[in-house]
Parts: sequence; C-alpha cells; structure tokens
Amino acid sequence: MRKIDIFFYGLFMDERILVKKGCSDINLRRATLAGFALRIGNRATLVPSESAEVYGMVGALSHGELDRLYADPSVQDYRPEPVLVYVDGHEPLPALCYNLLEHPSADERNVEYAQKLRALAKHLNFPEQYVTSIR
Repeated sequence: MRKIDIFFYGLFMDERILVKKGCSDINLRRATLAGFALRIGNRATLVPSESAEVYGMVGALSHGELDRLYADPSVQDYRPEPVLVYVDGHEPLPALCYNLLEHPSADERNVEYAQKLRALAKHLNFPEQYVTSIR
C-alpha cells in the first residue's frame, strides 16, 4: 500500500487520534514549515506569512486513510496542497498539507481547541515560544 507524507499541524499530530481513525504505520516525525503561520478559528489552519514558521509532525498515510480521515464533517472542508517541510532540520521533504480554503474570521475562536493544541505542542517538545503563541 503506497503511503504519502502529510504535514500535520493541529490535533492530528497526536498519533493516538490517527490510530483511532484507522491509520497505521504512520511514522510520525517532527518537522517545520516555513512561510506559514498557524491560525485557530473553530479548528487550526495555516495562512501564508513570509516571516513565520509552523511546527508539526510529518506522517505517512495511504490514500484510503486520508479519505477516511478527512471525511469527518469537522474537517471535510480542508483541502490538500503541496509543501516542503524540514524534518529535524534536514533536507526539504515534499509533503501534502491540508488547509482551509477560507481563513477563519478575526472573531472566530475555539478556546478549548487552542488549549488542547497548546498541551499537545508542549508534549511534543516544540519550542516554548511557539507553544505560548498558540491561542
């Protein structure tokens, strides 16, 4: 079964969630994506920002696993786009990254989601400055 590298920056960085959704042999690795900033509305998305960098995890999933994962109503508006990520500071790795086509409005907030994501980012040992920026 062919696997595709996917960059996760939200709660899907938690391997336990992916396994519960039917994914296996994910091979999660820490990675960064330059040129984007994290924005949280009802859920997380990325917005272009030349000076920003997003921390996340790259995992390998099959097409079937991706179809099942993004069929959930809470994430079905996300669409894949190609990106270049850096896994532990090594050479760039092409990956897909699922984002919302429309950015959340300035007043759209999900405090509970942001708290869960901050706790996960801390657990994954992302830089403290990045962790505290998650709001």
